[in-house]
Amino acid sequence: MKTHGLLAGVLLGLLGAAPAPAPTRVPDDAGATVVLAAPARRVVSLAPHVTELLYAAGAGGYVVGAVDYSDYPEAAKRIPRVGSYTGLDLEAIVALRPDLIIAWQSGNPPSQVERLRALGLAVYVSEPRHIEDVATNIERLGRLAGTADAALRAARAFRQRHEALRRRYAARPAVTVFYQIWDRPLMTVNGKQLISDVIHLCGGRNVFADLPILAPTVDVEAVLAADPEAIVASGAGASRPEWFDAWRRWPQLRAVRRDNLFVVPPDVLQRHGPRILDGAEHLCADLEAARGRR
Repeated sequence: MKTHGLLAGVLLGLLGAAPAPAPTRVPDDAGATVVLAAPARRVVSLAPHVTELLYAAGAGGYVVGAVDYSDYPEAAKRIPRVGSYTGLDLEAIVALRPDLIIAWQSGNPPSQVERLRALGLAVYVSEPRHIEDVATNIERLGRLAGTADAALRAARAFRQRHEALRRRYAARPAVTVFYQIWDRPLMTVNGKQLISDVIHLCGGRNVFADLPILAPTVDVEAVLAADPEAIVASGAGASRPEWFDAWRRWPQLRAVRRDNLFVVPPDVLQRHGPRILDGAEHLCADLEAARGRR
């Protein structure tokens, strides 16, 4: 009887035990698959746009470390710093005991990201190249952090807003655009960079889309030869860059002749996060103004 009772107890225990949850498997933007046994509860963000993506996904409360300039939303300013996106403090990152690190493929030093992987840490790589990729990143980060419902809602709202802009500007006459990141060296973006997708959304055409490098250096002569109808800059801060109006030295440029020198705040156009649609609305309005000056 005792044996029968023991066996029955074991069987009941086995039947009543909850099955172990399946690991979460999520592809990242570099083509790798990130596997977590449980939702991430200690997340380190290695780029400002990543921090914004995490908050949009409902996972902001789990971010224990971030890099400099992770200043949106307001709560992000209080997160401990682990260096800048171009130079990481690996000791500080490891000391935070993260169960997930979100890296930026084209921004973080590859050797430092690989060292984190070599330590056995889970690393998801973010690299949105198209506006849709922003929504996809929100969904994926929500799955990794166990906040999928909030992430799905945010991604759905983002896509609806994106589609509204597409419908509004898709059929508008094209405007040739030179987008200027910086003045010395004179830098722009090619057609594979997210900003170029925003230009396309607004009915613009990036005059340097065919260059092979994401953020190539060009010279004034190349801009003069392209003769863009609009020149757009973001600079480093919210104010108009001091160097931007130097283009007025070339009055033969259509952009100068028609006063199509536009500035979009960098935080809403040069960060690959949810506010990219704020930047898109700003840029689309500028290009519409350029059409009206023909």
